[in-house]
Amino acid sequence: MDLEKVVEFLQVQGTSFVINLVAAIVIFVIGRWIAKLLHRLVIKAMKRAKTDPLIITFTGNILYILLMFAVVLAAIGQLGIQTTSLIAVIGAAGLAVGLALQGSLANFAAGVMVVLFRPYRVGDYIEGGGVSGTVEEVQIFNTELSTPDNRRVIVPNGQMLSDAITNYSTHPTRRVDLVVGVGYGDDIDTVRRVLEGVVADDSRVLEDPAPNIRIGSLGDSSVNWIVRPWVKAVDYWDVYWEMTEEIKRRFDREGINIPFPQRDVHVYHHGEEKGGADVSG
Repeated sequence: MDLEKVVEFLQVQGTSFVINLVAAIVIFVIGRWIAKLLHRLVIKAMKRAKTDPLIITFTGNILYILLMFAVVLAAIGQLGIQTTSLIAVIGAAGLAVGLALQGSLANFAAGVMVVLFRPYRVGDYIEGGGVSGTVEEVQIFNTELSTPDNRRVIVPNGQMLSDAITNYSTHPTRRVDLVVGVGYGDDIDTVRRVLEGVVADDSRVLEDPAPNIRIGSLGDSSVNWIVRPWVKAVDYWDVYWEMTEEIKRRFDREGINIPFPQRDVHVYHHGEEKGGADVSG
């Protein structure tokens, strides 16, 4: 008789557990679908509001994690597990894990600082953390960069903020710095006329601020001119390369020399002169 009651009890409990397990799975599946839906809706709403892409990515990742955490707790609660006790256990475990993963927490805090103070945005070309590239995405712990040769570089946010950050995309204009060496025998006025002509003929050069063309220094083998036009940031490298090439072409047409380093060596043969005197004597 007692055995029959035990079997009946196990059947009832087993049936109840199966029902709760199925319900927990349904809660998890539907909850995950709702979390993804809310995540997409929030992302779309932020994009319509023209929110900074950096904030969209970072906020979207955190929102999805929080929603999934709530879904998991709801599913676990359906199984009859006390979530309050579970949260306390998770909190204690989280403290231990946090102490073990201080670097990850530092990266998370750095990610929050990036979102708040925005030293760079998605699409900016930056130099920081020992690398340079275009910012593709700012995640919770890392910043993803794309290099000019199409490499993907993932840099911890803490490393980015612990180093100096150079943002080449902050300002709409940049100054192109060229140094051109000419021979000491070349006419200064001719060189100035040629350099001014190269700059004036390039439609991408801005009139304000005005270009600066001057003799920068007198080198060992050349007179070094500085050529500093201002251009839009997006035109910087095209102007840099094409203007350098055009200067060489015009120098060739005008007969202006671009000298290479050279050194005169004078050799005195004192011993030979003395020996020659002895022979003649």
